Amino acid sequence: MSTTQASTVASTRVGALPSFSPLRTISLGLRRIPLELKMYFRAGDQVFFTFLFPTLIYSLFATVFSEQDLPGELTMATYYLPGLIAGAILLSGVQNLATDIAVEKSDGTLKRLGGSPLSPVSYFVGKLGQVIVTSLLQIGLLVAVAVLAFGAQLPTTAEAWGIIVWVYVLGIAACAFAGIALSAVPRSGKTASAVVIPIVLVLQFVSGVYLQFSMLPEWLQTASGLFPVRWMAQGLRAAFLPDTWAAQEPNGSWDLWLVALNLVAWIVAALVLSRLTFRWIHKDR
Repeated sequence: MSTTQASTVASTRVGALPSFSPLRTISLGLRRIPLELKMYFRAGDQVFFTFLFPTLIYSLFATVFSEQDLPGELTMATYYLPGLIAGAILLSGVQNLATDIAVEKSDGTLKRLGGSPLSPVSYFVGKLGQVIVTSLLQIGLLVAVAVLAFGAQLPTTAEAWGIIVWVYVLGIAACAFAGIALSAVPRSGKTASAVVIPIVLVLQFVSGVYLQFSMLPEWLQTASGLFPVRWMAQGLRAAFLPDTWAAQEPNGSWDLWLVALNLVAWIVAALVLSRLTFRWIHKDR
């Protein structure tokens, strides 16, 4: 079989779509998702610090603070759960993509992909698919441990679960695009973790993930509103905690419309930034 014939057969096998059609671009991206997942779970340090970390921190907090009294029948195991879910979304989107893309840019992987027919859209469809799958698995593990090991209470109304769904969708999109944009900051793959992890940790501390949000100074609560994790945590608290806890929020209410508005704004801003900053190779090369 000639080279031309082989190319024709290969094109036919993927659905006889035009080489650069939107359907082919998406199809190639979807086919990259299993590959991205395989590479993700093969990296032991990434699995620990991104995938297992929220569950380990939750287990530590739920154990250490198990005897602390909260108003009503709310337990610390239930109180910490929405914040750690927000933290898991942040890790899956920002830390995962920022370090992963920076490393691939540094070791020449992106340069090789840039010289191939692969579209950047296909590349990012694979990355976003990996983020969605791993974040859902991560949250599933966290919730399972919270309920089975620590007796955390899950929401019981359809409205609360609806809030969880749209906060997750907006939050994972905002964090994924922010992670892509942040990947342009590290100057090499070796420094990626040193640059990204401190940023992610600080954001979690000031956004009500590790500390009770009402305990933070008022100026810090206001400053945390500039970042998506604060709004994800607030939206998830609205789903998990009793309505009486809304009084602990800065405005004395859950302000779900404000949660949605800020997450959508972050999606738009991070998408623009990622589009402006992404390169197959570093600019200084």
